[in-house]
Amino acid sequence: MSGLKKSNIFIDKVAQLLAQARKSVVQSVNQTMVQTYFEIGRMIVDEEQGGHDRAEYGKQILKELSIKLTIDFGKGFSQRNLEQMRQFYLVYSKTQAVSAEFKLSWSHYLILMRIDNVDERKFYEV
Repeated sequence: MSGLKKSNIFIDKVAQLLAQARKSVVQSVNQTMVQTYFEIGRMIVDEEQGGHDRAEYGKQILKELSIKLTIDFGKGFSQRNLEQMRQFYLVYSKTQAVSAEFKLSWSHYLILMRIDNVDERKFYEV
């Protein structure tokens, strides 16, 4: 085998390894973010149900939380997104073990949690 061909094979192997690593990192980040959003949803539900007038208190706490998180972490923490995190927790806490791993992206779960039928939702999750 010529030196040039050997060099190209080596370069291709290194490039494939880097591509795999990037894919793994993206999947890991997505999974971590979804798990984090689930936990944020749990915390919101716990806070809202702590004996406060839910409708009034919930709106105010989500507004304040949205402002603080947006300042600290940038976009992605609108009041609507926080409501979706709360809904995500409410939908998936009934059917998913809290320590279970979420394998799909956040955008997938935003669509799936609109499906009321648990069996149908599980079908689409697969």
